[in-house]
Amino acid sequence: MMKRMNRLFFIAFIGGLVTLVSCKKSWACHEENISSAGGDDSHNQGQNCMQCHNSTGEGEGCFNVAGTLYQSDLLNTQNGGKVELFTEANGGGTLKYTIDIDSKGNFYSTAAIDFQGLYPKITSLTGATIAMNSSLSSGACNSCHGASTIKLGLD
Repeated sequence: MMKRMNRLFFIAFIGGLVTLVSCKKSWACHEENISSAGGDDSHNQGQNCMQCHNSTGEGEGCFNVAGTLYQSDLLNTQNGGKVELFTEANGGGTLKYTIDIDSKGNFYSTAAIDFQGLYPKITSLTGATIAMNSSLSSGACNSCHGASTIKLGLD
């Protein structure tokens, strides 16, 4: 009888442990993590942030938009600015979202964003801007910029 109780306890313990570990990962997408002006908590400039910041990754929070802004030399990152998402190309239409660029050149947000029909416009601290003429299909900016297309750079 004692062996059976130990076995049941062991099975229940393992089951609870598995549930706890799997809940931790599913809870990761409920963690808020948004870049801020002057913030310096980010890392891995130029890499696709969404590779780690997803429901099964090691990053804190599941990013819905993220990327890196460089200076015009495309070597050094910007130390601030903002990313705005508009309903029309070149900053036209209605402004729907604003994401600050941190002191390391990264911007990111776990906020729910519907990318359909949104166009990004980026503004550096000097007021220089760059905008996309095509609408977004994803918020993983570094999955294209710096990979299959040029990095994002402004003065």
